[in-house]
Amino acid sequence: MISKLDDYPIHQTAEPVAQTATSDRFTYDRFWYNGHAKDSAFYFGIGLCRYPNLGIVDCSFSVVVDGRQYAFHGSRRASDEPMDLDVGPFKLSILEPMGRHRLVIEPNDTNIECDLVFTPKTGVIPEGRQTLRNARHVVMDATRIDQFGHWQGSISVEGRKIAVNSETTFGLKDRSWGIRPVGAPYEGGAPLDSFQAVHFMWLPIHWENRCTLAGWFEDDSGYQWHTDQAIAPIHAEGESIPVNDPAMTLWQGCVGHQLKFKPGTRQAESGTFLMNHKNGEQIEITVQPVLLHRMKGLGYMHPEWGHGKWHGELVIAGESWNCDDAPPLNLENIHIQQTVVARCGDEVGYGVLEQLHIGPHAELGFKDWFDGAE
Repeated sequence: MISKLDDYPIHQTAEPVAQTATSDRFTYDRFWYNGHAKDSAFYFGIGLCRYPNLGIVDCSFSVVVDGRQYAFHGSRRASDEPMDLDVGPFKLSILEPMGRHRLVIEPNDTNIECDLVFTPKTGVIPEGRQTLRNARHVVMDATRIDQFGHWQGSISVEGRKIAVNSETTFGLKDRSWGIRPVGAPYEGGAPLDSFQAVHFMWLPIHWENRCTLAGWFEDDSGYQWHTDQAIAPIHAEGESIPVNDPAMTLWQGCVGHQLKFKPGTRQAESGTFLMNHKNGEQIEITVQPVLLHRMKGLGYMHPEWGHGKWHGELVIAGESWNCDDAPPLNLENIHIQQTVVARCGDEVGYGVLEQLHIGPHAELGFKDWFDGAE
């Protein structure tokens, strides 16, 4: 299966680029972005993913404004060209590699439209390879890169226009690829207890002169089996940003955290986080959440629009709900991002706190799979 990419010197195996190096049907290649207003008037998220061994491309766009969340979903059969990033009216364009990206959602039956351009302001942050196994096989084996930036453009939901100004709209691009559970679960074979407690938090913050990133996975005992920490300088001109910025620092160490949860939920009301480097350096960040976005709007654990599901040759759909009406402990609602105002000494920053808490965790106060904080 030859594609246009085969004309470039980028091959990693003897196969054409579009031919995957593994037969694992959980193979994926994802674009993900978020954007949020400085005053938390709105938040939006974008996702598009190609599943080469499933033959599917799917996408979502989700926005929260005035207490309501709106979501566009789309899915189609994947073409033979990996760079074909259109799903009906949803059109993602890489204007420059590791540079500006553009999303256009043309007029469609969902009444959700947008024209948005992401411009980076930092180099690329390489997160460590994330590998998780159960008793029998690899569950996740992924590489992830991040890039801070800002957005310019507009969003329209049900006829209402939302102006997105680059001076006041922060954003982040997240690219990841590898293996992770998508589509239908594996079937057959001897029964296997596949349930594992997973507690994931991710804290990217935009400061005046730098950006910080902390992300980590913990098990039910609080052991951090994967951490990422980075400090990235901000560049005024996107065209001159080095992809591998020599001024960026990557820290190695565990992330300390103290969270206060909203009673009856697994949603933070406030938090203090301590980034730690192996040389003894520390950064303490306190956050105050403002606006809540449920990640099911981007397909995460969505009962119908979960990632990698076959819907047909080309299908799109839209939905919306009042933010306060979603039961917070339902599986589909438990994965969240909240916009936050952050403080580090005299610095004030803006970003998001992502939380996914499934299963018990003694330190956080969770005793069962889906109990809420007391």
